[in-house]
Amino acid sequence: MCKYMPKDCFNKEEVTIAYFSMEIGLANSMTTYSGGLGILAGDTIKSCSDLNIPLVGVSLLNQEGYFKQVIDSEGNQIEEPDPWVPKDHAELQPEIVSIWIQDKEVKVRAYKREVKGVAGYSIPVYFLDTDFEGNEEWHRSLTRHLYGGDQLYRLAQEIVLGIGGFRMLQALGFKNINKYHLNEGHASFLILELLSKTATKSDLGWQFDPELVKKTCVFTTHTPVAAGHDHFPFETVKSFLGAYFPYNMVEGAVRDGQLNLTRMALLYSGYVNGVAKKHGQITRDMFGDSEIDHITNGVHSVTWTAKSFKRIFDRYIPGWREDPFTLRSAWGIPSEEVWEAHMEAKRKLIAIINEKNEGFSEDVFTIGFARRFTQYKRPNFIFRDEKALKEVIRKNGKIQVVFAGKAHPKDFQGKEILKEVFDIAKNPKYKVKVAFLENYDMGLAGHLTSGVDIWLNNPQRPMEASGTSGMKAAHNGVPSLSILDGWWIEGHIEGVTGWAIGEEKYRCNDELAEKRELQDFYKKLAMIVRYYYKDREAWIKIMKDAISINASFFNTHRMVHQYVLNAYFKTGIIAANPVENGVEAANKE
Repeated sequence: MCKYMPKDCFNKEEVTIAYFSMEIGLANSMTTYSGGLGILAGDTIKSCSDLNIPLVGVSLLNQEGYFKQVIDSEGNQIEEPDPWVPKDHAELQPEIVSIWIQDKEVKVRAYKREVKGVAGYSIPVYFLDTDFEGNEEWHRSLTRHLYGGDQLYRLAQEIVLGIGGFRMLQALGFKNINKYHLNEGHASFLILELLSKTATKSDLGWQFDPELVKKTCVFTTHTPVAAGHDHFPFETVKSFLGAYFPYNMVEGAVRDGQLNLTRMALLYSGYVNGVAKKHGQITRDMFGDSEIDHITNGVHSVTWTAKSFKRIFDRYIPGWREDPFTLRSAWGIPSEEVWEAHMEAKRKLIAIINEKNEGFSEDVFTIGFARRFTQYKRPNFIFRDEKALKEVIRKNGKIQVVFAGKAHPKDFQGKEILKEVFDIAKNPKYKVKVAFLENYDMGLAGHLTSGVDIWLNNPQRPMEASGTSGMKAAHNGVPSLSILDGWWIEGHIEGVTGWAIGEEKYRCNDELAEKRELQDFYKKLAMIVRYYYKDREAWIKIMKDAISINASFFNTHRMVHQYVLNAYFKTGIIAANPVENGVEAANKE
């Protein structure tokens, strides 16, 4: 697999790519992430370090985390702080930069975490921090809570990320960045900072160079859900940032008085992508932009492969850690060793489940569902027809189901769905054994995606941008049973890598579509359970196909190669670093 820089040559002068993300999940003990976006960002950086990509990461410290989920005896979700200790995981840097919010100075510092790749190349990730002496209390709080507070708190956080992040990189000595990758719209205020740096004075006043900024920016959008695209009152943005920035240059991103950060990123990014083929199409339709591309997400193979599978991959596929594409050779691993690796992971998961539940068995077919609890992801889909579910069991064999996932603190409908699942799990009379595991995090995700027998995903189409949990499962030989949405449209081969629920396209209303999906689901589930119990050798073949076909492709090494070729290098030679131009000189006048 291609390496982009020799391992011993890392220095700041050669770093040309800056990766900005509101959350970056690097380790379970660093609660700097809420879910898929942050974990994907962490996996991306890990693969960049494995491939020697000259990149630096920027995020917020999020010292109190997202939240620790506690479920009370009634099934209600309680959100508690989930703090981590920065000095135990990262090194405080001496540099301090200033930004201005509502005409008040806010000082920003950073903690550096080194991410070392398989060959020794290290990538620094800087976590921005405002919680120190010299800042007002509200300003100190801005880097404590991921997605916390009200709209004004969120606005200020995103100013810290985009503008504070740029200034911190400059202070740290990263002078040769020619690509800024915005992982979702949270960092879009970076664009205003970059525009200001292109200013030149003329007889007509200050002129700016939007084309230079477009050549410099890459933007990845992650959701087709409208609520996932941040927007703020334009006048409030101006009052927060002050008169310094060229607001007239971003008026094209204003709708009904609201500055839409996704639209601002679309206006000023030379390369824009969705995170799966279908999502790219949906995003083009949403924003009327035919230039939006797609790069399908992946997962970091070494991170998400269970220890039992790592051992057999090391034995039979040497080099897979450096080049996950070689996992296509997994079909040649002896079936009995694949099964034993799976059962080792399954026994670990069953032990975790039985710590707070009773009666889960390693001999029973186990279904896994773990993701954010919200209406469109339909966590209770499997329970819609209890009679049909009981009939599947009566005719084909026992099943048990394990759930995990958090509802957003303000998603009250999602919390009610979680409570419904919890009530079923605690009902001793329910025919199916069900467990809900609280506080879904990276550690629990690793056990779930490697320890179940099949991975269930049943969102409402076309709301799933990509999804990555099924990719993690595939790395451990766990096939998917999924709606044809997101990545599964590309990864699905019926009866080979898993099974589809319903069809990709329906010419009917949502209610009738769901009815058809349910009918197909119970029909497929009956066949799968029978298959699992009656034909073990054929089942193991599907496990190996999931690894050799899906794990070998749906990984962040392949994804990063596509970003390098399609996004980072595609726009050609980049002009001089924007910071060397314009306003920098004007400010000295």
